[in-house]
Amino acid sequence: MKKIVFSFLALAFILSASAQKKTAKPFATQITALEAKMNEGLSKYNVPGGAIAIVYNNEIILSKGFGLKNAETKEPVTENSSFAIASNSKAFTSAALAICVDRGLLKWDDKVQNFLPELKLYDPYVSANLTVRDLLSHRQGFETFAGDLIWYGTNHSRTEVLRRWQFVEPKYGFRTTYGYSNIAFLAAGQIVEKVTGKTWDAFVKDEFFLPLGMKNANTSITAFQAGADVASPHNTVKGKNIPIPYVNWDNIGPAGSINVCVNELSQWMMLQLNKGTLGGKKYWDEKRTYEMWEYNINKPVSKWQRENMPSRHANGYGMGWELMEYGGHKIVSHGGGYDGMISKTILVPDMNLGFVILTNSNNSLPSAMGFEFLDLFLGVKGSKNWVNEFAPTVEEDKSNEVEVFEVVACSEDVTGVYESEMYGKVEVRQEGSRLVIDFLPTALFKGELWVTGALLSYDLKWTTQMMLPSGKVNFILDRNGKVEEMRVFVENPDFDFTELKLFKVK
Repeated sequence: MKKIVFSFLALAFILSASAQKKTAKPFATQITALEAKMNEGLSKYNVPGGAIAIVYNNEIILSKGFGLKNAETKEPVTENSSFAIASNSKAFTSAALAICVDRGLLKWDDKVQNFLPELKLYDPYVSANLTVRDLLSHRQGFETFAGDLIWYGTNHSRTEVLRRWQFVEPKYGFRTTYGYSNIAFLAAGQIVEKVTGKTWDAFVKDEFFLPLGMKNANTSITAFQAGADVASPHNTVKGKNIPIPYVNWDNIGPAGSINVCVNELSQWMMLQLNKGTLGGKKYWDEKRTYEMWEYNINKPVSKWQRENMPSRHANGYGMGWELMEYGGHKIVSHGGGYDGMISKTILVPDMNLGFVILTNSNNSLPSAMGFEFLDLFLGVKGSKNWVNEFAPTVEEDKSNEVEVFEVVACSEDVTGVYESEMYGKVEVRQEGSRLVIDFLPTALFKGELWVTGALLSYDLKWTTQMMLPSGKVNFILDRNGKVEEMRVFVENPDFDFTELKLFKVK
């Protein structure tokens, strides 16, 4: 009898252990470590808050908020807090066009002018031969972010942004070199409207948000409801996080205007990992997924990447997705940079694994956490402490401090209106003792000019709350000694003010 009882007890123990093993949370150890890294990163990078979601084998294994969605009100971030995901929106635009391909409305290699005959670029050959695939692959020949001053914070409509795109000069040969272009994705979104009869915004809502249950997702900050769970973007001034207003990105929508929470982005990641089908509904054909994840343009693996990421091989871009080989896996990912919000999405298709992180300040934590995630979940050997590796330096922190300028008298008459074909008008005017510069299409771009002591050279100090550092403004004389041209220099990674070519018109 004792032997029988012992056998029953042993069997019960085995069954219990087996059940526990089956119900154990996948990657539990890695999740605990990743959460600790997130908390460490928020403190080390001085980020108010953020949120993370991880999906695995069609399940959400983590969806959680960290820190504060507003540094002043102290409200906590939740898994349902909406953030601006900026360029993570591009994958939605590519998927929208994938649906159009499935429906026979277009082909990836159709000429753009078949749908947007009015669209012109600087080079007539490129205008005539540009394809839908080219738009989605950043291979038009432009330098990264070229022309972004046309749309950023301006009153130009989507149509007007595309019209002014023709004045942006290319830097590379057509289809030879990667150059990230937001305006190209705007054109792609306009094609969606042309072939479906729905705006890009309506199409994305009807085809993705509603069927996926993404109830709070939207394509415009104007859709935010009072009292909704929405994180605030922040700027850092002298080490203090200051909540700032959202900037309207409606005129570049298909490239980056989606706002959503990690809980709802989990559905989007699972749809991607399932190659266009989820919950019994087929959104697009599996073939389209592989087409979007194929290398259409290569990017070099940098020396720093080779030295610090020995398991990283090949960089490139597909259609709406960045691609790389890392830790023996193909990685499909994208980042998003908005005013006071940075995000990152990472998919590991052969593991049916996805990760997204949203944060509410300008910071490099999403990049660091992305590699922490990959190393933990892929078991990459010899991995680094990426939170430490990407951590901001003292010098970077000082860049946000307010600068003090000294008034110096100048007799040169630089006031007047200057105009750029690409951008529009910029006015320099005297307001009492202040010399004001006003970028008329962009309400955010207002500042004061302070003489540096050099002839016709001024320091530019912004008077609005925004992300850009101070800059320089030089004025050029014509043969008759009259001010003819204004040149603006603002050192930053996003906007090239030297593109403006501002000539005096009044």
